Amino acid sequence: MPRFDITIAGEINLDIILYGLTDDLPQERELLASGCCVTLGSSSAITAHNLSVLGSEVGFITRVGHDDLGKTALSRMRAAGVDLSRITESDQADTGLTMILPHSRARHILTNPGCMAEMKLEHLDMEYLTSSRHFHLSSFFLHRGLVQQIPELLKKLKEAGLTISLDTNDDPEDKWADTLPEALRYVDILMPNEREACKIAGTSDFEDAIVRLSAFVPLLVVKMGSKGSMAIRGNQRILNPSIAVEVVDPVGAGDSFNAGFLHAYVQQARLEDCLTKGNLAAAFSTTCPGGTEAFRKPDLWKQFLQHQASIQLSLSRPV
Repeated sequence: MPRFDITIAGEINLDIILYGLTDDLPQERELLASGCCVTLGSSSAITAHNLSVLGSEVGFITRVGHDDLGKTALSRMRAAGVDLSRITESDQADTGLTMILPHSRARHILTNPGCMAEMKLEHLDMEYLTSSRHFHLSSFFLHRGLVQQIPELLKKLKEAGLTISLDTNDDPEDKWADTLPEALRYVDILMPNEREACKIAGTSDFEDAIVRLSAFVPLLVVKMGSKGSMAIRGNQRILNPSIAVEVVDPVGAGDSFNAGFLHAYVQQARLEDCLTKGNLAAAFSTTCPGGTEAFRKPDLWKQFLQHQASIQLSLSRPV
């Protein structure tokens, strides 16, 4: 039996989120925020953390510096039950950090990559990563040291019998190239949002993008925010509506969706149920600041599921 349900090799950092700033952000001014949250960030770490809380056995390889940022981030992961026995430490750079400035219509995301940009294939324990049923990779373009080796990494994992999912996240250089086309040859599940799907496919037309991408990967899963999520597998297309909640913060909702979807996927759930679990996890994530704060309260997750189940039951009753 595999040791893990899912292994992840990726970045880890803290997020500092400042709320209540003005949309225009004038320069050379002292601007006051109405609130602040310091929380576990980065797509890979959020996905791993929330997967573990949901009940998956998760092995996580990352690279941190000898600093308090790394210690705090790792302590959050350990508290969630994520295995960190194969992490590596950098003597050259500190752990990365992200500053998020939400506005009424959008947000600024500012990241210092730190030692996440150092991680290469030589830092990854392949025996550890392959002792799993599934491998997930996030933040394709942030792995500056690894990006040229990602196709080789995925090829080895595929040869070991793992299924593979990929969420590219954004490309800071907005090129959407590098080794991505080659890497996609080994991907079983591609998990972009609408904007990322268009960027990867090289088109501004969303329908055109999903047609192109679904012809290239066995399963395309697209996160569409308030419109829910969509899965395309061959000629099959499934739409799943979003879960209505009072949103506190959408940061990390996409990564939480990944966690919910993949937790169900590795249990061989129906595709419709995978989408539902992803949407539930994404919605729950938005009820607290940051991408993991809601999941640090397991009792809240149980209450949330019970509440959603009662809503569905009431809707199914005949009038």
